[in-house]
Amino acid sequence: MKNAVRHLITAVTISSVMILTGCGSSDDPGSTLTLDITDAPVDNATEVIVEFTGVEVKPTDGQAMQFDFDAPRQIDLLALQDGTSTALLSDEEVAAGSYEWISLKVNAMNMVMDSYITFEDGGQHSLFVPSGSESGLKLVQGFNIAVGQPADFTIDFDLRKSIVNPMSAQVDYILKPALRIVDNTEVGDIVGSVSNITMEQSACIDGGVVYVYDGSGVTADDLGSDTEPLTSANVTYNEGENTYGFIVAFLSPGDYTLALTCDAANDDPETDDDITFLQSLDASVSSDATIEVSFD
Repeated sequence: MKNAVRHLITAVTISSVMILTGCGSSDDPGSTLTLDITDAPVDNATEVIVEFTGVEVKPTDGQAMQFDFDAPRQIDLLALQDGTSTALLSDEEVAAGSYEWISLKVNAMNMVMDSYITFEDGGQHSLFVPSGSESGLKLVQGFNIAVGQPADFTIDFDLRKSIVNPMSAQVDYILKPALRIVDNTEVGDIVGSVSNITMEQSACIDGGVVYVYDGSGVTADDLGSDTEPLTSANVTYNEGENTYGFIVAFLSPGDYTLALTCDAANDDPETDDDITFLQSLDASVSSDATIEVSFD
């Protein structure tokens, strides 16, 4: 059962997906694959549109399976935060067994507005995936599908790590895949709060971000470092309740370190940046459970 904190977008059933190459057999008892996508945020943007054309999955023993959409789907990844997700595949028949990788097939050409980013100042730029036409956005992380059972996964698309401004007149913004996959039957969520005093005295009102690290007691560091965060979440203000809070969803069971910073907007994933963290705390996540934490 998916956690109640997750406000899932109604999935558009992709009944028109066509399997071009399969690895099943006539006596396969009918395993299925559902694949959702979600997003960790990026600063100063109002839209991050990625045009998806299909999904490819590679069994360990067998040919890759192609699931091509009848028409490209433009998805605003910024709409998929705080536990929200949308479906790329819904109950597609696949063979049971182990799989090597998943590739999200995209249209993301340089200087072409098939995939693009829109900023708060109204500026709009194409998103270019250098290997997009050949390998798409590939996630090389193995997973298993049980015999006769439905498999339900979510891919977390971490935009804070993925979008790079090359500062070049010949190349627009670059989209480098920073993806992780989680089993939706084995995930939990963190719901957190940050005290008003912490936000106001730290001049963090316009941009508090919580970085999440794998393991407890981790010394927080910036993106691109040897101990870069697994994911992140924006701290948002609830005007009606006069409170600050955040949600970190789709976490596998385990121990994590959460670190609060006001400097995330200055954290370039391509460089070593001096990021200040205000507080850190440890949290343990259990399957199908929501835990509450507080920076106070």
